[in-house]
This record gives sequence, structure tokens and C-alpha cells, in this order.
Amino acid sequence: MVIAALGAGTLLYAFAENARLQGLSVPLVSRITALASRARDRNRFVLGPVTLGLGAMLALLFYPDPAASIAVYALAFGDGIASVVGKVFGKTRPAFLRSKSVEGSSACFVAVFMASYAVTADLRVSFFASLVATFAEALPLEDYDNIAIPMSVGFAVELFIRF
Repeated sequence: MVIAALGAGTLLYAFAENARLQGLSVPLVSRITALASRARDRNRFVLGPVTLGLGAMLALLFYPDPAASIAVYALAFGDGIASVVGKVFGKTRPAFLRSKSVEGSSACFVAVFMASYAVTADLRVSFFASLVATFAEALPLEDYDNIAIPMSVGFAVELFIRF
């Protein structure tokens, strides 16, 4: 049911975004997209919501619980909080993070740690999931981190739990 809802939402967004690019306004969706888009997205298809939906769906399809839950939480909380904290408080931007901030990456680590600990109550799994999520979030993948984060975290958690 969740995958069907994510798929329908992703398709609805894609149609609305395509309509926006053709000059048509889709109530609510076009407004939210315009507010949330980055400078690099101006006058282009805003890909982030599509990759977000795909990342969540792929994690749910490929991994059993608790790896799937942690993967989706890493995407929702880790990447989302990293973005907000990085934009608002991000001052330290070392070259190896390629315009990402230490503050945003740290917030990602904390958010994923808290979410994964709430799911597993296992410090080792939570620490490992947080490291993987933070590394994936720091990669210069633009919107494709929405796929890389849940897929890498889900894989890592599943591997860690099995071994």
C-alpha cells in the first residue's frame, strides 16, 4: 500500500511539474515546487521529489525491516535535516565536502542515529547506519543522493544485522 501511494504521488508530481514547465499551474504542487526549488532548478524539471519517491520505494522493495525503515528514515530525517541545518547554520565548508557543510553533515549523523536507535535500540547498528548515511549525504550527487542514501543505508544495515 505504501509503495502504491509513493508511486502515485511521484507520478502525480511528475505530471504537475511537466505542466508547470509548459506554463500551466497545478494548484498547490506548482507553488510548493517553486518555493522549494534551488537556483540550479530554475526553468528546469525539479527532480528532487521524483528521486525522493524512488529512493523510498527502492528501499522498501529491496530491504526487509528494520533495514527498510532505517533507510527511509535516513532519507527523510538525515538528508532533510542536513539540508536545513547546512543552509541556516553551515559555516564550515571544507573542500573535501564539496560545498556541503560540517554542520549539515553532523546534523545528518545525529538525526539518523536517533531514528535508527528508535527502531533498533542497538548502538552499533545506529552508529554504523549514521556513518553510512553521513558519507552518502556528503557526496556531490545533487538530487541523486535521494536514491544513494536509502540504498546505501539499507544495504549497510542489512549487511550489519546479518553478520
